[in-house]
Amino acid sequence: MCTNYRVPDRQLFSEYYGTSPPLSEWRDEVYKDYFAPIIRRDGDGRRSDLASFGMVPREKIPPGVKVFDTMNARAETVGEKRSFSGAWKKQQICLIPAQVFYEPDYETGKAVRWAIGMADGEPFAIAGLWREWEGEGGSRLSFTMLTLNADHHPLMKRFHKPGSEKRSVVIIKPDDYDDWLGARSMGEARSFMTLPDATDLAGALSPK
Repeated sequence: MCTNYRVPDRQLFSEYYGTSPPLSEWRDEVYKDYFAPIIRRDGDGRRSDLASFGMVPREKIPPGVKVFDTMNARAETVGEKRSFSGAWKKQQICLIPAQVFYEPDYETGKAVRWAIGMADGEPFAIAGLWREWEGEGGSRLSFTMLTLNADHHPLMKRFHKPGSEKRSVVIIKPDDYDDWLGARSMGEARSFMTLPDATDLAGALSPK
């Protein structure tokens, strides 16, 4: 599960993601309901847009309904959950540019924030879903990250509270960006749902 991550510097977008960054500014560290860049298919190419982190923005949760989080979608059941199934069935998939994502490690008995990224230090892309909302100010986009069970992953099993299920974001390899964005069926999209190779990742303590 990932609820906080860092976006790469905008000057890196063309080199690593094959598109220009959105014109609007965003915060380096992204939390729930913050706006951040996502990359979607645009004809035969790619385009970037700002979208809010969390498939259902807080303001769209009806009055009287307990606030719930939708920053992550379980890849195993994404087609069954109301918050995500529509976007999944329509193949509204995206890439989420990231430099690192943050997870809590409890091995000392207390939550210690770690930053996880690629071992070579380069930016990467997390598999995501997006949807569009209409409002008084016009339309806006939101997004969620796809995750998989990581109970047996050499690195990702170290994070989150003892006894809780371990989860990992799905990382799309650069050579697969266009194939992922152009997936024509749910089955084809699922072929990209794999855990990242532990040797490709690096984790380190992160200052708050």
